[in-house]
Amino acid sequence: MADILVVNGPNLGLLGRREPSIYGTTDLDGLIGALRTAFPTHRIDHRQSELEGELIRWLHEADGVYAGVVLNAGGYSHTSVALRDAVAALSVPVVEVHLSNLLAREPFRHTSLVGAVCVGSIMGLGPEGYRLAVDHLLHRSGTR
Repeated sequence: MADILVVNGPNLGLLGRREPSIYGTTDLDGLIGALRTAFPTHRIDHRQSELEGELIRWLHEADGVYAGVVLNAGGYSHTSVALRDAVAALSVPVVEVHLSNLLAREPFRHTSLVGAVCVGSIMGLGPEGYRLAVDHLLHRSGTR
């Protein structure tokens, strides 16, 4: 059994209500519940915050505790050097996930500071991207 931490950043608590044409109609509880159903023999822990410092603290705390981290840093993906540095400092793998295809959106979203230090990035696949990220991390850890 491997434990996975899912960390969601700003505005992701509004899933299901916020711009459903971009982010879909699944709320965050539904998304995390679907992950736990898809991986019943693994513990999926979840955290969400609007605050950059909390995201960084949770990443620091994940090191050596989890088999990997799924990170949707939201808007911080494009702006936060501090969050990027926190990911780079980890010894556990991190997969960046975005519900929408960032490359099909505004130009300022095309660059992810965080993604550059992750083992991979998944975007544009909606909630399925989270499932693929967890599956990859479990496969990497040899527990899938």
